[in-house]
Amino acid sequence: EVQFVESGGGLVQAGGSLRLSCAASGFTIDDSAIGWFRQAPGKEREGVSCISTSDGSTNYADSVKGRFTISSDNAKNTVYLQMNSLEPEDTAVYYCAVSVSCSGSPFGAWGQGTQVTVSS
Repeated sequence: EVQFVESGGGLVQAGGSLRLSCAASGFTIDDSAIGWFRQAPGKEREGVSCISTSDGSTNYADSVKGRFTISSDNAKNTVYLQMNSLEPEDTAVYYCAVSVSCSGSPFGAWGQGTQVTVSS
C-alpha cells in the first residue's frame, strides 16, 4: 500500500523556519513526482511545491518562491520541504502526495498532514 507520513510541523514565530518531512512507503520515490500541498481553514487546498525525483527539477507557488526549498533523498525514500522566513499566511495543514508528473497529472496517496502554525 502506498503511504506517506508527513512530520516536522509545529508552532513557530513569524520569520522562523521549519523543515517538513514526507516519508514514503509501499513504493520507491525514484522516477516520480512528489508534491507538497497545504490547506488553511476555510480555504481550498493549494499546491506549494513539487519535485521530479528522476531529474531533481522543482517548481514552487509564487507565494513561497525564495523562502521554501523542496528536496528529496531517494535513499531514504523521503522528500523534504525547508521553510524559511515563515509568515502567518503560511499557517495550514501541509500534505504530500505522488504523481507521475509535477504538472498535468493528478496526485494521490495523500498523507494525514502535519500542522504548521505561524504566529505574528
